[in-house]
Amino acid sequence: MAKIKGKSTNFIDDVQVTADCLTGRAGINLFVRYLRGIGIEPHFLRLFGAIRKHTNGLATEEVFKQLRCFVFDGTSRHLTQFDVLAKDTGYAAVIETAPENMASSHTIKRFIKAMSWQRALRFRRLLLHLFLWRLRHESPEVIILGLDTMVMDNDDAPNREGVKPTYKKILGFAPLQMTWGRFIVDAVFRSGDTHSNHADHASKMIKHVVHMIRTHYSRTVPIIIRLDSGFSDQKLFTVVETLGGGYICGGRFMNDIKALVKDIPESSYQHHFGKTEEDVWEFLEFGDRRANWTCFRRAIFWRPLLEEKQFLLPGSRPGTFVYTNLGMGGAVDQQLQASGFGDMTKPEAVIHAYHGRGEDELVHRSFKDFGFEELPFKRFAPNTAIYYVMVTAFFLFETFKQDVSSTVIPTTSFPTTLRRKLVDVAAKIVSHAGRVVLKVTADVMARLNFKELWQRCLAVPRFVWLQ
Repeated sequence: MAKIKGKSTNFIDDVQVTADCLTGRAGINLFVRYLRGIGIEPHFLRLFGAIRKHTNGLATEEVFKQLRCFVFDGTSRHLTQFDVLAKDTGYAAVIETAPENMASSHTIKRFIKAMSWQRALRFRRLLLHLFLWRLRHESPEVIILGLDTMVMDNDDAPNREGVKPTYKKILGFAPLQMTWGRFIVDAVFRSGDTHSNHADHASKMIKHVVHMIRTHYSRTVPIIIRLDSGFSDQKLFTVVETLGGGYICGGRFMNDIKALVKDIPESSYQHHFGKTEEDVWEFLEFGDRRANWTCFRRAIFWRPLLEEKQFLLPGSRPGTFVYTNLGMGGAVDQQLQASGFGDMTKPEAVIHAYHGRGEDELVHRSFKDFGFEELPFKRFAPNTAIYYVMVTAFFLFETFKQDVSSTVIPTTSFPTTLRRKLVDVAAKIVSHAGRVVLKVTADVMARLNFKELWQRCLAVPRFVWLQ
């Protein structure tokens, strides 16, 4: 070691090669072990096993495991990263794969391209059964779903089938996604020029999800769907009403609505005081029937009175209004009353529930942080497959946070936060006496309770496919 005035320093004098098996992604082992604990792999084999055409190739479940770990790791969004990982013995060891079974980028591309868009739709079946698995595990008394489109920016990769101008004035895709809490529970991958309520995608998705809930979870649980104004359509409202569900949907400010709100005197408004000093609102209820509607529907308009602790002038108050069938005496009202949530039909509760759409937007933001928006293939079918790989991996990522890492990292944390704190951990993998041991530093072991997390990965609820 170099010396300066008789004192040793911490200067590094040389760089050498070590033969030890090291990794900088020790936290990925927790995710791999968790997937083994819930028993997800046999279901991927059952749904997609036929893609493997020759027994000499990699097993289907092994390819999917490496794809999920690739997305979970988040180091790169380029499939050529698989060529780098194939040479990393430490990475192979931490994901519990033999070095000779590491997939190359060509293997991954061939596998994805062999998946037709019809077969890729099997991911939706898997997503719905994962959703039912969490419903049965958490047993919610009210199910609130969000439905919205999510723009995937592909402005820098325009030569993709399905990359079209979106409503955000950029080129990309616009999948329709249904959310529940932090989870994406169903999705339709679509080109960028499809609007929110395009064709019958939304109505079919709602029918299918509600049917699955009623068949496999509960026939009486209240189901409420939150939508933005892009879904404001009588046909969609009728579908939800026929299914016995509830909806809270943003309305469009047509000229007659603007005139009505402007002409109603201030004395007709009711006031709502929230939990904070600035959360002061005034709201108004009325019935509305558009020209082609067959009946009136409940509408609620509201606007804030305060902004930064200053009262807003009457002409400068931004307003919002929604249509809802809550409080109209339908089946969903009876279900809410029976479940002890009858207050959810009150206008204040409807307003609060619609504000929860911000949480749905955070799910989309978290998904983009987890995966990548620019998709790698030129054809629509393989991009559909890689999109659904990301969606299912994201669902499992969220359940991993809930079941394993919640004691050290909040479940509300974004993927980048979890990766930096839990995944990016240095470790050494050693073999001794027929055992493989993952060794981390004493600081990591104490700070993250790494051994406890490692043990918890197998003590998790098993995933069961409901027939």
